[in-house]
Amino acid sequence: MATLLHLDSAVFPQNSTSRAVTAAFVASWREQHPDGKVVYRDLAADPLPHLDASAAAAGAEDTLRGHLAAELAAADAVLIGAPMYNFSIPSTLKAWLDQVIIVGHNAGPDGPVSGTPITVVASRGGSYAPGTPREGFEFVQNYLDKVLSGMLGAEVDFIVPELTLAHSKPEMAELIPLADASRTQAFTDAAEKAKALAARLAT
Repeated sequence: MATLLHLDSAVFPQNSTSRAVTAAFVASWREQHPDGKVVYRDLAADPLPHLDASAAAAGAEDTLRGHLAAELAAADAVLIGAPMYNFSIPSTLKAWLDQVIIVGHNAGPDGPVSGTPITVVASRGGSYAPGTPREGFEFVQNYLDKVLSGMLGAEVDFIVPELTLAHSKPEMAELIPLADASRTQAFTDAAEKAKALAARLAT
């Protein structure tokens, strides 16, 4: 029985693209794994404390950090909703990363998370794709790829719904067709990637 650890971090529970796409991923996963387990954390509704000196010094011996690290290590796959806020990830997601990554315990190529597939839904209001004017402002995929693969040795994959503000910003009206296409593709990717991952873990 495979376990999926699902994290959401979007501030607003309604009209959140990242939450909608992660929900589609979970639905497809459950279809393949009706007896599987999904561990869910809503980091916006139930935020973790920022890492302080005592917790950093305690490392895995700290009750919270040890629990979070064990929860991550027990997951066969991880799903993270990571909308872009001010060109970067939500502070609540950064707090989870600071708490859960423990050097000397689970960081490194031989750690318990090494090889774990992590799917990140990196939604954003505009476009930061290669070749766009704001390509250099993309610090969500760049950061998460480095920290999750570089520090934890995880296998990281991204689903990137872009231009999510096109319907609410008049100045972006001409981009609505591109936004709709990106959203449709994100839901397709979520369903297909979840199905493929579930099948892979079942073998």
